Amino acid sequence: MKINETIKNAAGLGLDKASIEKANAAKVETDAKQKAGKSPSNESSSGNVTLSPLSAKLQTLETKVKASNVYDAEKVDAIKSAIAGGQFSVNSEKVAEGLIETVKDLLTSRFA
Repeated sequence: MKINETIKNAAGLGLDKASIEKANAAKVETDAKQKAGKSPSNESSSGNVTLSPLSAKLQTLETKVKASNVYDAEKVDAIKSAIAGGQFSVNSEKVAEGLIETVKDLLTSRFA
């Protein structure tokens, strides 16, 4: 992974550049030690561990994602029971229109 890719990927997380650079520097240092044959586990185990600001932000985001409902559970249950009862019908015209709109969006964003 390149450092530039990390900065681009983290831009949407609301992280400041200094935090990202600090996290990247720590990763580069760890990678260098591993290449030299020194793994972090070979070093003294009496040291302290501190989390970077990037790690703290990721933990916060993970907690928020776990707490949010991504789907409507009642609607899913209704669809499941309709399928099980043989009463679920698919409007093929609506599905086709949705697919066409998705393809249009993908094509316009690709060539934009």
